[in-house]
Amino acid sequence: MSWLERLAAVEDLEEAALDAALVAEFERSAARGAGRAIRFSTPTFKSYSSCEMAGCGKQSFPAFSITAGGCALMCDHCRAKILEPMIPAVTPARLEHKVRELIETRELGGFLLSGGSTRRNEIRYERYLPVVERLKREFPRLKIAVHSALLDAARARALEAAGIDTVMMDVIGAEETIREVYHLERPVADFEASLAALCATGMEVVPHIVIGLHYGRILGERAALDIVSRHAVHSLVLVVVMPFYARAGTFATPDTSEVGRIFLEARRRIPQRQVLLGCARPPGMHRRVTDAYAVMAGLDGIAFPAEGTLAVARAIGRPAEQEHACCSVRTGRTITLHRGSPSGPVPRFVTGP
Repeated sequence: MSWLERLAAVEDLEEAALDAALVAEFERSAARGAGRAIRFSTPTFKSYSSCEMAGCGKQSFPAFSITAGGCALMCDHCRAKILEPMIPAVTPARLEHKVRELIETRELGGFLLSGGSTRRNEIRYERYLPVVERLKREFPRLKIAVHSALLDAARARALEAAGIDTVMMDVIGAEETIREVYHLERPVADFEASLAALCATGMEVVPHIVIGLHYGRILGERAALDIVSRHAVHSLVLVVVMPFYARAGTFATPDTSEVGRIFLEARRRIPQRQVLLGCARPPGMHRRVTDAYAVMAGLDGIAFPAEGTLAVARAIGRPAEQEHACCSVRTGRTITLHRGSPSGPVPRFVTGP
């Protein structure tokens, strides 16, 4: 039975217009990753519920913004909306107080440190690093991730010295996109230089590529994949632009088939590294199809999976697990999602890398 025929039994995709040729291409490519497990990540950056996934603690892996909701760039695709669900930590003391409170009262596995950019697409973490260093020294089990934005080698080393485990940055492959969407006068080379500086440290480096970033068009994504493939990254996170953050009429929603083909190309170009689908992507049926394509393309993980995604993994025979953390970070606490229950997973906690 072909994959397309198996997907006909997935109730949540009954009304989906799947690309039959693309599904067949996914199936032909599947032999290279046979038996490769997929990880469903459910951090607590925003509310989430699914009848297929187990719940997680309210503050098990929160995100903090050092600028609250402020951002100098106000990129057209985001307009700082991604900062809204994060916990404001506008002073180092506020960050330390909140983290210690969560350690005492919740099962805190770690946290993400982020914030709005300066006009040069930089986030100045320097005054927060002594707090990070102190927390890591006292609580070495904490996993701490950072959105770095652009930086130089000295600032990359400072993040490493403070004890940051995982660092993330967007990689953009088209100068038109940097200028028009980001409102930023810096070349593509600056993004590669920042990635190189991060990869020269011992941190886990997880670049992000936003599919459809140029107003919904596929423009610089393949050049961004070229950049990532040249460096020893830990993993790659793909996200899909969400036009509802933008001003009405400025962005188109990327076609799911185009998105699926970028997934497949990323899997082929970076075969030995984890390729993950991150939090941001359009909602509704678009999200269900996108997530189904991610599973079939052989991506290694999905954050906040749509309804039916676990069923797709079961239909094509992919083992699955759940992690209560940012998709870029492994906390060591996972839930194996058993394949045998038709009404939903029977979770059990296991410890793994």
